[in-house]
Amino acid sequence: MKARDIARRTGLDHTTVNRYLYASPFVRDLCYRDDAYLWYGLIQQTVPHHGLGDFCGWYGTVGEFLAQDRDAWLAQLKRGCARIGRNLNNARGLFHSFLDTHDTMAALFADLRQLGCPAPDNWELCFELRIRRARYVRIYADVLLLVPPEPAPARPGYAFSLEFKMKDAIEQSEVDQAAKYVPYLEVVLGPTFNVVGALVLTSARDLYTHARISRSTAEVPVASGDMLFNVLDEYLGFLS
Repeated sequence: MKARDIARRTGLDHTTVNRYLYASPFVRDLCYRDDAYLWYGLIQQTVPHHGLGDFCGWYGTVGEFLAQDRDAWLAQLKRGCARIGRNLNNARGLFHSFLDTHDTMAALFADLRQLGCPAPDNWELCFELRIRRARYVRIYADVLLLVPPEPAPARPGYAFSLEFKMKDAIEQSEVDQAAKYVPYLEVVLGPTFNVVGALVLTSARDLYTHARISRSTAEVPVASGDMLFNVLDEYLGFLS
């Protein structure tokens, strides 16, 4: 739509709308204007989120992920990472970390089925989300799991932004990293999705706790891979 239509829809004055459109970091990274002065969002705030896959190494549904062979998934992830400009230097075991993340997520979905969680097959799943079209906004998420909203008066949608580390101890810098992209993702995904950042320590066992973000009273969940289902249950409430 044109700027004047945006102003009418939002109730803002035209000058304010133009200031956002031409100066906002989010607009620079996530929107574009054509020659007819029509503005478009690169990622639509719909279910599914059309355009989101253009920024991911691997994008699909949980059902598609579970149906894909592990090696085929890795090959597709590598191709996707090359497409979006993700560095594929394997000197520090990058591909092993990809497979570690794959196996942890596969185990999570097995746990969810066993625990009676509603079928997750249509949930959107992103690996290696990279949004950095300009120098203003950078979103680097290892895994983004999108659980669609349920009709009112049921729950909203949830987006779980998962930061993976092959470690067994909590480090403050990694807690902060897990929370870093939440505000950005809230803008990208829109008001129908609550964004939850979490740290996943895949070398730990039987770990589920919360850690405080630096210079804040806010906390993020921290879980080992075998306890990751607790992060989802905290917000979806399927165990209750």
